[in-house]
Amino acid sequence: MAALPETESLVTLIDRAVQAALSEPPRPHLGASQIGKECERALWYGFRWAVTGNQFSGRMLRLFNRGHEEEPRFERWLKMAGITVSLVNERTGKQYQFIEPSTGGHFAGSLDGMALNIPGAEKTWHVLEFKTHSAKSFKELSTKGVAGHKPEHYAQMQVYMHWTQLTRALYLAVNKDDDSLYAERIAYDKDMAERLIARAQRIVTSQNPPAGISDRSDWYRCKFCDYHVLCHGRTDETTGGLGPHALPDVHCRTCLHSTPELTPDAEGNARWSCAKWHCDIPVEGQREGCDEHRYIPSLIPWAGVIDANDQGDVLYEVAGESHQPFVNGISSPSPEVPFYSSKELQGLHPLLIGDANIKEMRETFGARVVNAAEPAVVDTLEGDIPL
Repeated sequence: MAALPETESLVTLIDRAVQAALSEPPRPHLGASQIGKECERALWYGFRWAVTGNQFSGRMLRLFNRGHEEEPRFERWLKMAGITVSLVNERTGKQYQFIEPSTGGHFAGSLDGMALNIPGAEKTWHVLEFKTHSAKSFKELSTKGVAGHKPEHYAQMQVYMHWTQLTRALYLAVNKDDDSLYAERIAYDKDMAERLIARAQRIVTSQNPPAGISDRSDWYRCKFCDYHVLCHGRTDETTGGLGPHALPDVHCRTCLHSTPELTPDAEGNARWSCAKWHCDIPVEGQREGCDEHRYIPSLIPWAGVIDANDQGDVLYEVAGESHQPFVNGISSPSPEVPFYSSKELQGLHPLLIGDANIKEMRETFGARVVNAAEPAVVDTLEGDIPL
């Protein structure tokens, strides 16, 4: 029998509803679940919200949510086995949450929980980490262990043990295809934990993006990175040898006026300050930015700084053959030097800096350059789903 016709696909309706309900803005802090990532530049870009336009499909969001929905099952299985489990901080009624004081709270994380009466160390409290894996990933995990297969998860647990002052962690994973379980106890490595804390400090306090892990745009680690477009996104043929012309999103965290402070506010929350307006910037304000945004100069890879004025306008020169000067700001030292807002620069190809036709349209009609690129909808993911 043929299927009845639908006026609109039910799956489409579900995915649209899931996108509306589960899509979230970037987290305000550098997360413990990320600190083991191989590339420090990717960590810095993530902390600075360099790319916020990628929008996961409804299917991907459901897949991410699948991991969170497994937590009650993990808890139930552990308790059935006689394990004492604590997933919620009794004082707050929420997940156990920790911040790193040396970063002013900009490096933080939330524990899945803690457990006691684990076989082999019944009197020792363990940090709990729950993960879901695809069949392929689960097979590798079973062969290589957590450190060998998922070093980011291993690093995450080391930081959690450091914060909780516990010396053991229990990694419990499930194969989503057949419900096979994998359990591994992890010992605290003080030296590694301290190196990871130092790494977080380095990411938070750096005004400029660190070096990436590869200059090859086709290397698989880079190819599937969220920030590929910023490091490798354009070929020399399309930019005249200037390198990638894509620029990060425009908001406070990519602005040269803003700084992540190392002293929290009176309530213990991490702070960002603005040198332009001489104030702290709330998280929502950081997302919105303002018209005084000026790119951190190192985020414009195809131009070099020549000068700057007291208003925050920065004079650049395009690299390569043209040596075309321009200003990122609202004024210019001469009529021959064009000036562009940060949002205009984000939408402007570097080879068109100073273009006469664009100049005429701007002057005659008050036109402004806009970024016509549509956000990508991500519908693929390699590996397992973190909780």
